[in-house]
This record gives sequence, C-alpha cells and structure tokens, in this order.
Amino acid sequence: MVELPKIAVRGLDRGVILIQGGMGAGVSLARLAGAVALRGGVGTVSFIALDRMVERRTGFKVSHREAAKLEIEEARRLSGNNGVVAINCMVLIEKTYIPSIEGAIEGGVNAIIAGAGLPMTLPEIVGDAQIALVPIISSGRALELICRRWSRYGRMPDAVVLEGPLAGGHLGFNVEDISKPEFRLEELFGPVKEVAQKNGDFPVVVAGGIYAREDIVRWMNVGADGVQIGTRFAATDESGASEEFKRAIVAAREEDIEVVTNPGSPAGMPFRIIKSSPGYQQALSRGRPLLCDKQYLLHGGEDGRMTCLALEGYEAFCICNALLSAADSNDTSDLPIFTVGTNASRVDRILSVDELMDELTGVMP
Repeated sequence: MVELPKIAVRGLDRGVILIQGGMGAGVSLARLAGAVALRGGVGTVSFIALDRMVERRTGFKVSHREAAKLEIEEARRLSGNNGVVAINCMVLIEKTYIPSIEGAIEGGVNAIIAGAGLPMTLPEIVGDAQIALVPIISSGRALELICRRWSRYGRMPDAVVLEGPLAGGHLGFNVEDISKPEFRLEELFGPVKEVAQKNGDFPVVVAGGIYAREDIVRWMNVGADGVQIGTRFAATDESGASEEFKRAIVAAREEDIEVVTNPGSPAGMPFRIIKSSPGYQQALSRGRPLLCDKQYLLHGGEDGRMTCLALEGYEAFCICNALLSAADSNDTSDLPIFTVGTNASRVDRILSVDELMDELTGVMP
C-alpha cells in the first residue's frame, strides 16, 4: 500500500490525511497544489482543460498527456520536490482521462484521485507505477464494486474519498436524494468504512461540508482517516479562480447556493453552484446559443458520431466555456459559472494557503 502523508491537527493524538480537492477548470493548478503539498497536505491538480491551462502558462500548445506531465512537474517543483502531489481525473471525460493519467505519471505524480464514474480499470492504466490510487465514491456499494474489480489486478485502493451531498460541483447522487437524511455523509460513512476494513483497512477520507478544524477533529473522532476540502482552497491567493469568482464566494449567502439540473451540466449529474453566476443566469434566459468548441465532454451518440449532451436537447449550459471563464482562461465571451460547496456562505475573506493551513491545523486561533 502507498501511504498518503499525515499532518498534525491540534486536539488530536493521531495524524490527519488532508487532501486539497481537485477543482476545475483552472482553479487547482500547480501553484495551489504545490503550496498545499509544501505544507504537508496532498496538493491536487485538476485535469480539466489542462492543455489550455499549460498553454496559457508556457505559451506553447501541448497535448493532454504533455499538459499533465508539465503541470505535475511544476507542482512538484513548487512543493520543493518533497511534498505529495496528486492529479484529480474524471472518468466520464473519456477524451482526456487516460492521456492525463499517463502524463501525470511521467511528471512524477504521487497519487491519482479519480471520480465522476467508477475507475474500474485504473490499476491497469497505471500498471506497476508506485503511486497511490484513490477513487472517489458516494456509497459503500460503489466501493465494493471497485474492490471486487481491482482484486483482479491484485490491487486495492490506497485510500478512498467518500464525497457526500454537501460538496461542490458534480455530485454523485440523484437530485431527489441529495436532501434525504439517509444520504447524509454521516449515514454513508459507516458502510464505506466497513468495506474498507474488510478489504485491507485502507484509509477513508471524507469530503463535502468540511470547513473548519472542528469538523476535522469531529470526523477523526468518529473513525475517519482524513478529510478533503475544496471550496476553502478555491478562496485562497494561490487558487486559479478569477478575482470575480473569489469575490462571489466571499459575498455568497446560504440562499445563494443551489444544486442545478435544468439547465444543468452536460455531464448529466447534479451540479452545485452560486446561482447568481452570470453564465447560469444567461443559460436560464436562453441568452446565448451553445458553443461546443472545446469538446471535452463529447461521447459516442446513437448514430456513432461524437456529440455533447448539451447539443442533444438536454437542458444544459456549456460547462467547458463557463468554467474556463471562471478561471479567466477562455478565448470566447462566454460568461462564468461559479461552482462551490454548501459552506461557501461561511467564507468571509481570501486567505493564503499558509493562513488556511494554520487555521485548519490549529496553529492559528
């Protein structure tokens, strides 16, 4: 088993795995991941639109594989080549999934974190590379299926991220289940922990709704091995989110945050955003025709041609352009959509990664 690093948190007598969530497009890049890894957390690069992000940083065009390699190398450099750097990959984005993993391995990545679909063949893709494999799941059943399949490769997860319904971005639940008591993270945790224990007792990391040190202490005291935090890292100096995005997080109130489906993400999954996001309001009013020019979410249609759900009559916004605009990295005039977790309404200022890590670990009162 490949171990993830642990950090000390005041109030606990054991170490905590602290993963900075992967946020795309362009929010969690090398600068953020490197800063988190330098402080002993798992710094995560999102693979979404990395080719465009690296082109913007370096000034030359690259393939998806080359982009992942270069961004991971940069994150490792910024971490002093001593921290743990991961790449977050979405299974459903078939076009870039395997090339990004291969490039990240070439760049020296320490962990692959994979979600938005079950990463059933991840051990086969990775081969004998000595890196941590960390699936993101939302139920014990999903983890059971992964463990059963991975056993064919003689492999088990090195850790698992259990993401509950309070997380930001795409959610692994039916929209009608998100608010049901039985789908709370607290209810999901026990069955997932049981599956992990009977398959080698690998660490269970919880995500969705983790905000403060007190949340970390509470979860560790009930048996979690670590936490994954996204939105708070989006609201840092090192985040790749645009200044408009960061201001929107600070200004957001509880009633401003909503799970949207109609119009929703062309990935076909419920999507949590700040509902005043210009791109979402534009989509509600049918204010701009869909422009599928980035084509990251293409899939094989019934006629055999590659297409996007947003172009098939599905009520969706153009997520590729909307998220690129939210990171000031688009070449079109599409308006941005700001994706956050439920606790975005608690963020009242932008911090540096050092300040946030101090707060989360209890160094700073």
